Amino acid sequence: MAARSPVTLAFTPRERSFQLADGFQPSMRLRLAMPITVPARALASAIAVLALALAAAPAALAGGAASLTPPGGSNQSTGPAARALVTSLATGMRQAGDQSSAEVVDLTTQRILYAHSANTPRLPASVQKLYTTTTALSRYGPDARLTTSLLATGSTRGSTFTGTLYLRGGGDPTFGSASFDHALYDTGSSVQQLAAKLRSAGIDTIAGRLVADGSWFDGDKGTPATANRPSIELEGELAGLDYDRGWANADGTVYYEYPTLEAGLQLRAAMRADHINLPGGLPVSTGRTPAAATSLVSVESPTISQLIELTNTPSDNFFAETLLKDLGAQFGSGGTTAAGVAVVRAHVAASFGVHPRFNDGSGLSRYDRTTPAQVITLLRTMAGNVPFTSSLAVAGQTGTLADEMNGTYAQGRCRGKTGTLSNVSNVVGYCTARDGHTIAYALLMNGIVPDYAHPIQDRMQVAIASYDG
Repeated sequence: MAARSPVTLAFTPRERSFQLADGFQPSMRLRLAMPITVPARALASAIAVLALALAAAPAALAGGAASLTPPGGSNQSTGPAARALVTSLATGMRQAGDQSSAEVVDLTTQRILYAHSANTPRLPASVQKLYTTTTALSRYGPDARLTTSLLATGSTRGSTFTGTLYLRGGGDPTFGSASFDHALYDTGSSVQQLAAKLRSAGIDTIAGRLVADGSWFDGDKGTPATANRPSIELEGELAGLDYDRGWANADGTVYYEYPTLEAGLQLRAAMRADHINLPGGLPVSTGRTPAAATSLVSVESPTISQLIELTNTPSDNFFAETLLKDLGAQFGSGGTTAAGVAVVRAHVAASFGVHPRFNDGSGLSRYDRTTPAQVITLLRTMAGNVPFTSSLAVAGQTGTLADEMNGTYAQGRCRGKTGTLSNVSNVVGYCTARDGHTIAYALLMNGIVPDYAHPIQDRMQVAIASYDG
């Protein structure tokens, strides 16, 4: 097996310019260097034409205006402030077009403030991550961690170990180099930590070999949306034992052909850098850890609470899909996407009483479906869960909402999860309204250019935050 065989990923201009619009921006420290190859003038013209067409939507939809009012019921809010909010939200939904849906609920009073096609399934895009991360939070617990272990078969005499070392992955998406983790996450587990722990355990010489074990997951490096192959959309390679997301360069456009093997090679390099003697060179291969192996040292991931924040705030596809496979490996039938989906589906049905359609964990798949009402049910149930609410991006401040609603009343008062594909732009979350109430909202806009949708959504969220019931 070749030691280091980087794979350069091919991708389309559409994937660069739109599919990653809601993608990886870890802690806003390192952005993907992916130049848009669509000619700027052509792209601008296309957006302008579509914007003009959509701008005419209000007139075309005027005949259906009745469907844009809140549904009847005793929990419906009908005061002047609510009517003004409905007017603002209905205007936004008319501009968004007929493939869009919304629901807005005052969680303090449990009153529906606005609903439009709230039970119509839409593409969730990265809103799908909320189902994955809430399942991980519940099944693992907020303080749980994922472990990467170094085990052995052999013997130790004095400070010398003779035998075989096994580097066994546990699905930690942060495992890699200390410098990479610091730059992207400001936390994480590393090969340097493992080498230092091994030396602290009194071992300074290793005679034998090293086996890298990624069997916690299956062999698929991608998801159904990427034909189970590595893809720049996924922002990493899925492996039970990974190294630096599988990236072979700083911007994630070149991947290692064998990411699990690379993890073993990098651990060997870290041992040498920590002055551990390797008289036989310590050959590295891949394989499975035998049951007879005993544990030497291990490193742990950030807590599940931290991992879901690293997933939701920047909308990290790689973290979401890794967590999905972790769920399958730990609580389902195995470390596969399908097994993880089954765990999430069962949890969401049991905890929220809803049944969205799942095909992956990140929302890259166009077979995923959910409704605003289903999302609101999740948001209502999780509203008091601090690890969950803290994982969401904050308007005008962090993650995928850092550049939205700056200088408005919504800045710092709304936090949410965005979802973006080439013709999808969604935003869901919570606002603390002017009257102090907590408002949950789900705005799912399909069949729309994201750059056209964002100003509409911003105005709607500002209206929600400004609500004074």
